Amino acid sequence: MKKLPSIQETEQKVGQFNFFKLEKYDPTKIKPLPYRRRDFFKIMYLIGDVEFHYADKIMAPKSPSLLFSNPFIPYQCERIENIEGGAYCIFTKEFLNEQAIARNYSVFNPQGNHIFPLSKAQAKKVEHIFSEIREELNSEYAYKYDLLRNRVYDLIHFAMKMQPSADIGAGITNAAQRISSLFIELLERQFPIEDHHPSIEFRTPSDFADQLNIHVNHLNGVLKEITGQTTSEIIAQRILQEAKILLRQSTLNSSEIAYALGFREIPHFNNFFKKHTGTSPLKYRKGMV
Repeated sequence: MKKLPSIQETEQKVGQFNFFKLEKYDPTKIKPLPYRRRDFFKIMYLIGDVEFHYADKIMAPKSPSLLFSNPFIPYQCERIENIEGGAYCIFTKEFLNEQAIARNYSVFNPQGNHIFPLSKAQAKKVEHIFSEIREELNSEYAYKYDLLRNRVYDLIHFAMKMQPSADIGAGITNAAQRISSLFIELLERQFPIEDHHPSIEFRTPSDFADQLNIHVNHLNGVLKEITGQTTSEIIAQRILQEAKILLRQSTLNSSEIAYALGFREIPHFNNFFKKHTGTSPLKYRKGMV
């Protein structure tokens, strides 16, 4: 008789997955999560008037809401004292397997929607899915991760159906859109800056044009047509966004951040940051803006 795989063997094959219950805020019971935020994708059902800082954007969803975050867009949560309840699950990209990398879904894409206010009927459906997740995770069924994966897909597609059809799976209809999409993907792959990925590799329009095997003038023309911005403007915008994230959410000093973002000298980084924000990196880090 064929031996069934153990729970431990199954977990090793499917990546990591876990579930947590959100309780009403209690300042005496705050415990740090045993996971690094940037290592995991997260789907959260939240009841409460809470403010989220996604990268350099601020969003305050209506209660209740379904929220998606990924390792490429770190976030912070404010007004946690307003949390009334909910639940969330976290998982690595391996959990959805190589054929369905989580970033391919718009809810996890850097340019996609990440927060979805829910009606009472929608909230009831989401609560039911999370209830199934908790029940299945606590079971001893050897193939429970197949079922859990299906429930994660249920949540992803539930949210994507709430978006305007034009925002979901918009096809690449011509060469210009294809080049633009490849450029954005290549740019985003360099972030976030972490210990195992200490510095961005592509910094100039020519760097990206070489990787895409096209002339830099053609790349610039395509991006101007599709986005209304030049290649340099898009690169600078993304580097500035990451600089803000690192200054507010990391322990790296300014020199380390400058190096990680491709600046050879700290004065160049300081000048770049001040040009685009009107303040210095130090003042921004201290919240003096």
